[in-house]
Amino acid sequence: MAMKFCPIDTKHLFLFRCGALVRPLDFIISSAAVGIHRNQADTLKLRVHEYGGGKVKGRRLIAAVSKYSNPATDVVEAGDSEFLSTTGWKDFASNVSGEWDGFGAEFSIEGNPVELPESVVPEAYREWEVKVFDWQTQCPTLASPETYSFFYKSIKLLPTVGCEADAATQYSVNERHIGGSNIIAYESSGSFVAVWINEDNGSLELEHCLVNPRNKESRVRIIQALQVNKERKLVLQNFRIFCEQWYGPFRNGDQLGGCSIRDSAFASTEALKSSQVIGSWQGSHATASFQNSQLNTSFHEVKGEGLVKIVRDEHDLILLPKQLWCSYKEREGEFFFEAGWLVDRGQAITSKCIFSSNAQLKEIAIARETSLAEMEEKA
Repeated sequence: MAMKFCPIDTKHLFLFRCGALVRPLDFIISSAAVGIHRNQADTLKLRVHEYGGGKVKGRRLIAAVSKYSNPATDVVEAGDSEFLSTTGWKDFASNVSGEWDGFGAEFSIEGNPVELPESVVPEAYREWEVKVFDWQTQCPTLASPETYSFFYKSIKLLPTVGCEADAATQYSVNERHIGGSNIIAYESSGSFVAVWINEDNGSLELEHCLVNPRNKESRVRIIQALQVNKERKLVLQNFRIFCEQWYGPFRNGDQLGGCSIRDSAFASTEALKSSQVIGSWQGSHATASFQNSQLNTSFHEVKGEGLVKIVRDEHDLILLPKQLWCSYKEREGEFFFEAGWLVDRGQAITSKCIFSSNAQLKEIAIARETSLAEMEEKA
């Protein structure tokens, strides 16, 4: 079918760029720049040319239109399954959104907890020579089920003594949005892996959010802070851990668990034993692959249930409290960053990021694994 060209009123137009909602429209559109044709489902497909830096780049954009007669005002939602999986996204948005409260702590690359600054520790603790490693935290999170948007606030509360926590004061608020160069790979359960890029200094953070498969109101977030050195190698600097419980629908941080919080400080508790995670494991891996053609969108659903066998040894394992671990490996020019949570004996949920030799993201995987030794014991 021949392409037809027509002018569009951009003030009322919402488009999807390879699965990510573009709003407000960040493209220059004119009758000469937009090509439109109709498919069998009455969905208009548009090819829009992006103007920037004196160059014109072609990008495929999708907009679902209820009536061909008025494309400027009848745009409703994305309608091309080639780029979108709305069911998976809606389930994810429902499971990830809400008020998540708990505790968080920073750890060195050796797995040792880092004490809080003395300036924020209550005098009573200093007098008793009590070391404080944990922040009480809030993480109000919101993903819209209707559009591809995701953000959260990471709130640290000043340490308090006893049940003064009910009147805790915010120490810091860090708000994050997916978009631009940031990327999220998500699973319908509410688990996700996000890549946060600081374009000012070239650093990045990998955030592994793992939801307990047996309790969707319990999750951990492991954030690995990385730096790209002069040789374009990724170097692990430190990491932070947040153990959180779901306390209700999203209220933008207005709700505070206080003394009713269902968790407790964990940074100085016993770390996971290596014998609990080393050995042979097997599990279903859902992946998102990042090829050049896919980098135009920030949102990716991990897909597939490929059965993978893993042999995990003590080398490069960082053992942590709350049955958690991390690992970092460089192998054959690629960089592997893993986070894992032993949710029960012989049962774990893991996530992994793979980068190329020049620090380009290649793949993200989320898996549910079972120890082969546990399977043989039950057989």
